[in-house]
Amino acid sequence: MQGFAGFMWLLFTAMTVLAVVALVMAVMAREDAYRAASKQTKNFWMIILGIAVLVNLLVPMLFLQIAGLIATIVFFVDVRPALQQVTGGRGRRGGSSSDGPYGPYNGGR
Repeated sequence: MQGFAGFMWLLFTAMTVLAVVALVMAVMAREDAYRAASKQTKNFWMIILGIAVLVNLLVPMLFLQIAGLIATIVFFVDVRPALQQVTGGRGRRGGSSSDGPYGPYNGGR
């Protein structure tokens, strides 16, 4: 049972770290980017992700922690890519707007 407890602690720690990272990313994004990406408001995501962090830290109820994990995953796979697309993908190094994921796109020329 000690190995299972260690695994569960590691799992809950990973869920908490992911929620904290998502919250920091939500705070750093511009408010107008949320509107331009047709997503919920910045305040909405800060509240949802903040609750997810608090639940992971303070309330050891698996159902609530899983709900927070789902919200975190939705932020990472839906909201964050839309925000990056609207803001020009700040994480990219150089390049132009015609660059695709594997290099420049020249329209078949």
